[in-house]
Amino acid sequence: MFRAARLPKSSYTVWSVFSASSRYFKPSASRHMVNFVVDDVEGALTQVVAAGGKAVGRVRDYPYGRFGWFLDPDGNKVELWEPVRPKRRGSPKRR
Repeated sequence: MFRAARLPKSSYTVWSVFSASSRYFKPSASRHMVNFVVDDVEGALTQVVAAGGKAVGRVRDYPYGRFGWFLDPDGNKVELWEPVRPKRRGSPKRR
């Protein structure tokens, strides 16, 4: 059973509304989409495809993380988000 009290303190829920004319949910005919936060978007998509799911599009990188999509068994588009990991203090800078 889901219990919000068990979530880490930094967790949050977001509910966003899109324009009725948005194409963001395509190729799904659904007007909603669930987004899951994952540690490894490509690894998660590999598992989905191995289980018979269908990946949609390609993984996209943004300053706030990586995103990938797939269709669930009912044809709904599902979004996977791999947030940017915070930099550790004292870590050497990458070049």
